[in-house]
Amino acid sequence: MRQHTTPPPPIGQGHGYALLVARILLALIFIAAGIDKLGHYNATLAYMQTMAVPGGLLPAVIALELGGGLAIVLGAATRPAALGLAAFCVVAGALFHRQFADPVQVAMFMKNLAIAGGLLCLAVAGAGRLSVDARRRPGRAAASLS
Repeated sequence: MRQHTTPPPPIGQGHGYALLVARILLALIFIAAGIDKLGHYNATLAYMQTMAVPGGLLPAVIALELGGGLAIVLGAATRPAALGLAAFCVVAGALFHRQFADPVQVAMFMKNLAIAGGLLCLAVAGAGRLSVDARRRPGRAAASLS
């Protein structure tokens, strides 16, 4: 059996496109959810209140989902946005998917945890070279951003 002898590129080199795709995929759910909450504001407000969550939090939730999602897509303030959205996923899962006798709710809770895990990976890795964060980094050569 032939062994692969070429080592993978170091972290941060050659992974710009993969991190861009990962950022887009992770952000889509938040952007879509924020838009949905805007379009169904009163229904979302009523649902939150049935779950004993103060409806006054809804504007902040929408701002976090849309603002955090767009920040992740653009790769702008990626680490704090990813950490904020990861925490949001865990809290939202605990508040809205706590009916563990229902397999659907268990799956939804686990989905929230999985997304939080992906966001934590993004917070550790950073946005990558195809991002606003990379362009703002001091001393970064413009040629290395392509």
